[in-house]
Amino acid sequence: MVSVDRAQVMAYRVAAQGLGVRSRKRPADLPLLDLGVQEYTPGSQDVALAARTSAALDDDRLITVWAARGAPHLHRRADLAALVKQLWPVSDADATARIKSGQIPEGMKLGLAAFTATAAAFREVVTTSMPRGEASAEVSRRVPAELTYYCRGCEAQHIAGNVWQHSGLAGGVQVESRGREATLGPLPDAPPQPTENEGVGDLIATYLRFLGPATPAEVAKYLGSSAAEMKRVWPAGLAEVTVDGRKRWLPESDVTALAKASRPSGVRLIPGMDPLLQARDRDLVVPDRAQQKEVWRTLGNPGALLLDGEVAGVWRAKIVGRKRVDLTVTSFGSLPATRRKQVEDEAAEVARGRGVPEATVAFE
Repeated sequence: MVSVDRAQVMAYRVAAQGLGVRSRKRPADLPLLDLGVQEYTPGSQDVALAARTSAALDDDRLITVWAARGAPHLHRRADLAALVKQLWPVSDADATARIKSGQIPEGMKLGLAAFTATAAAFREVVTTSMPRGEASAEVSRRVPAELTYYCRGCEAQHIAGNVWQHSGLAGGVQVESRGREATLGPLPDAPPQPTENEGVGDLIATYLRFLGPATPAEVAKYLGSSAAEMKRVWPAGLAEVTVDGRKRWLPESDVTALAKASRPSGVRLIPGMDPLLQARDRDLVVPDRAQQKEVWRTLGNPGALLLDGEVAGVWRAKIVGRKRVDLTVTSFGSLPATRRKQVEDEAAEVARGRGVPEATVAFE
């Protein structure tokens, strides 16, 4: 059994996710797109890509769909036929765990039937580009009443958001835009609505490749499921690894890469909810509890400053017109002049991701 410490794990994850050496590959060709890149705030997915590749960020082979946890993610169009079956719940218990909510205590008991009904409603409603609110109202009318709740602000019954977003990909829906003018549209050549899960073992292995070594409980949190359900479908072909004495798992094919991973050098500025920050073992990623509270906040997660592959601070951005992005960087320790210059240079990649020509940096 391979035994490593947290520093070795961080070095492995940084390399696996392409944050060690910036690639020249187009976004869809990056291995990380096997996992997907979450859109947390407008443009955050492009900032995540800019941290990993120097190539142009627009790539028509990518599309935004509701994927893991029902969150919007960039995925390859070519991967959707397999992904929709991998993300389909493996059982009624799994489905109930994913849509657990105080808003719909009876609805979540429907399990797989909740996903089936909602996905079917999506396919009936979203046949052309349409406002998200309009789609929500029409889908809400077509699903079992137990999946809806009364919204006082709108004075209407709404389908619960977790059911809605978890079922979107199976319902053949793409996320066209977000914000006040959010729109949804039908997926071109949408794969059929699943009737059962197929490939959950591959989905688990993908998480472990990029965010492992990890445990079933951590994978469950990432997917919004339960540890019991993940243990039941835990795949073969995994190696046991101890990390600071704790047993975890990694695909056997990646054990050598873990053992040989070396700490990278340099600076990266990654956005809030970047794939590197999606790991559910936050004590490993950021051991200091006070610093954890700065990286993962209840609302409005900042970006993270990586120094030599370790989270060393946070940053926030403000767009000034269409000309500039102003960054405020708060480091967890002192930054010498050479490091500040590296951060300023890297800020240009944030500007590229946000689609503006310039960036400024203020240090706190």
